[in-house]
Amino acid sequence: MTTVIIVLLVFIIICMFLIWLISGYNRYQTYIIRINEAENFIDTTLRKRFDLLNKSVSYIQEKAHDDKKIMTRVIELKDKKVNNFELDRELYECINDFNRYKEKFPDLMDNESFLKIDLGLSESEAEIVAARKYYNDIITDYNKLVKRFPSNLIGIVFRYKAKLYYDGKDDFDDKIFKM
Repeated sequence: MTTVIIVLLVFIIICMFLIWLISGYNRYQTYIIRINEAENFIDTTLRKRFDLLNKSVSYIQEKAHDDKKIMTRVIELKDKKVNNFELDRELYECINDFNRYKEKFPDLMDNESFLKIDLGLSESEAEIVAARKYYNDIITDYNKLVKRFPSNLIGIVFRYKAKLYYDGKDDFDDKIFKM
């Protein structure tokens, strides 16, 4: 009789451990899915910004035909293979160039297509700020799982590592990310 009780207790403990392990694993997977969704939204928004800037090049070149270096960063970005965070940084520099040309040639704002590009860039700024915040919020929760006991045990077993935050630094900073 006592052997049956001991076997039953061991079985219950193993089942509870497996339930805890599966539950913890699923929590990690939920955060990984949310991180991927946030990264995809950031990617979509950055591609939209790039396309808008790329469209603006022809309008700006029409006005500044004597300047051969018009929006060269945008043109060079076509051939670069960069991750989203590097692309975001590059696009900010391109947007700064865009704004300088917009100020230099105020009659660009008379063009309806150029106005749509300008409006699209403004809208995408709000989208990218929201996407960064959402991404960092998810990373915070994920990193808590990775670092806190007992969920860190599951992280160790499945080799989950803490992920980097996006902090939106500019070109003069040493790092784009921080822990």
